[in-house]
Amino acid sequence: MYASAFVQSFREAAPYIHAFRGRTFVIGFGGEALEQGRFASLSHDINLLVSLGVKVVLVHGARPQIDELLKIRGITPRIHLDRRVTDSDTIEIVKQAVGWTRAEIEAQLSVALPDSPMAGANLRIVGGNHIVARPLGVIDGVDMQYSGQVRKLDVQAIRHQLDFGELVLLSPLGYSPTGEIFNLSMPEVAAAAAAALHAEKLLFVLDTPSGVQDENGRHITEFTAREGLEWLDHSARHLGAGMRHCLKAALDTVISGVKRAHIVSQHLDGALLKELFTHDGCATMISAEPLQVWRQAVIEDVGSILALIEPLERSGALVKRGRELIEMDIHRFYVIEHDGKITGCVALNLFPEDHVAELACLAVLPAWQKRGQGDALLRHTAQKARQLGMKRLFVLTTQTAHWFIERGFAEGDLSELPERKQALYNYQRRSKVLFRNL
Repeated sequence: MYASAFVQSFREAAPYIHAFRGRTFVIGFGGEALEQGRFASLSHDINLLVSLGVKVVLVHGARPQIDELLKIRGITPRIHLDRRVTDSDTIEIVKQAVGWTRAEIEAQLSVALPDSPMAGANLRIVGGNHIVARPLGVIDGVDMQYSGQVRKLDVQAIRHQLDFGELVLLSPLGYSPTGEIFNLSMPEVAAAAAAALHAEKLLFVLDTPSGVQDENGRHITEFTAREGLEWLDHSARHLGAGMRHCLKAALDTVISGVKRAHIVSQHLDGALLKELFTHDGCATMISAEPLQVWRQAVIEDVGSILALIEPLERSGALVKRGRELIEMDIHRFYVIEHDGKITGCVALNLFPEDHVAELACLAVLPAWQKRGQGDALLRHTAQKARQLGMKRLFVLTTQTAHWFIERGFAEGDLSELPERKQALYNYQRRSKVLFRNL
């Protein structure tokens, strides 16, 4: 059973492996990953990405390491608008903390022990003065001193290193043409890198149970960048400053042109791989456009439609239809597609002379049946029938009458069906006839 599950999972990952090869991913994470010992497993997953041909830019933070050194030195941290005020004493501590953190990251990424996930990896890690920075200046009367922001990145140098199969590690330090060093924000560096490199993905691996959560602790699996910005402005007061910064950076980056951004948990071992190489994922995905679309089916969808309806045909819930019939009637079918995968289908048969339409062959993947896919298919089908001038919608069902009745259908009589449909009625199945006014 275990071997079978592994083989199935590996096969399901194949389309993602093909799609991601040669693409650039920017991965940002906070310094707490090292403090809490989570980076070891994360390093294994990052190494696997590189071995699969993904071009990885890694951006680390160092806030807990800086705070610890400040505490040892007896210096009280100064925070203004959720950014550290970096004076001349603090910038020296920042450099020490960032240097130590970077060394620890490089050490763990260099592990190559036999019988470990890193065996034989020979992962090459490079860095440099890739970030040109400028000071934040005075904000609301507070001089931020050596706290800075990204001015530009040396994109050509970073791409050159990525093309040679090297992992680029960026630290939250920037340099000015006058030789000054500035303390930068990890989310800002990661977002700037993703935008400048036209990355395929920006991923933040954070100290959160399961990506972004709402105020009731429920996991938010996805939203568009526009939806996310509105939610952040009106419904995200419960989020900590670190999560807010990362989420805002992710949303802005997608709006600027990066295809996808993800907020991933550090707490779930393998979360990065599960998010990237399975359709359902386990984090919060941000996209420019909705991941779920309703559309008319095309001939290329026949295989997916058959896979949806065959289990229901075997159980007797649906009348058996062969591939040839589906191909002939493909213009009657509509599908719900989530991020390229068809998760539900429905057919709409019109009887315009009676101003009536039949909803048929409604099917949803089992894993998606509690996510409102059936309701979405019904809603879109009813809307389409209404647009085409139909007055009533009917369905013939043997096992799901209660589901339809809960959604506004009422049991009718066979004689109410269009004559063409009455002539085809299967008296052996004895399907119930349900109607809903449009």
